[in-house]
Amino acid sequence: MCRSLLLSLVLLLAAGPLAAREGITVAAASDLRYALDDILELYLVEHPQDQVQIIYGSSGKMTTQIIHGAPFDVFFSADIAFPERLKARDHTATDPSVYALGRIVIWSRRHGELELADLAQPHIRRVAIAQPSHAPYGARAQEALQASGLWEQVQPKLVFGENIAHAAQMAASGAADAGIIALSLALFPELAENGYTLIDDALHETLTQSFVITRHGADKATAHRFANFMGSEQARAVMTRYGFVLPEADS
Repeated sequence: MCRSLLLSLVLLLAAGPLAAREGITVAAASDLRYALDDILELYLVEHPQDQVQIIYGSSGKMTTQIIHGAPFDVFFSADIAFPERLKARDHTATDPSVYALGRIVIWSRRHGELELADLAQPHIRRVAIAQPSHAPYGARAQEALQASGLWEQVQPKLVFGENIAHAAQMAASGAADAGIIALSLALFPELAENGYTLIDDALHETLTQSFVITRHGADKATAHRFANFMGSEQARAVMTRYGFVLPEADS
């Protein structure tokens, strides 16, 4: 009896550090690159025992990776359509939860604050957007250009980033004269020095951004803690600072 009790205590003590070191991998849309990094810092102050790795990319490509078995525990998408697709295929442990609405802007290091019509001018030779086929911010850029009647004039100038952060990098490096990028990236201090022009959201479908806990993360307490932290006052303040429109807080 004593030996059995001793063995049980040893196993509990051995399991404790392993549980404390539970790690998760978060897949996140690239418009969150700066905001989510800041939120993670705040989260780790409250939960220093947790290990959270964030991988950024395009929402469409990450959706495909999850469908094919990528070990992501939480998925933050720039478009609710992708989490809904995962739920329909039984790849999620939770329903999609809206965490923000995104906005797109015109940003240029070379030419200051530009209007959409300026992108058709001859001195603007290259315009960076994210690839519309798998990046929601790129799809919204295309919609805005089409709705404003500028698509045929601007399309030959387009250069495509793999995701919205890549498109912003192309504009920032001078590889493009201007870019249609996420407001959240334009507000990062290094880019904010140059200003931006907000694109009328009536010109494109709403960027309804949502997250899910995947089936891979269903039984991981860290995944649920991190997802819940997005509703905290600290996280909401960070998201607001980066220009996201937030849903009403739960009462």
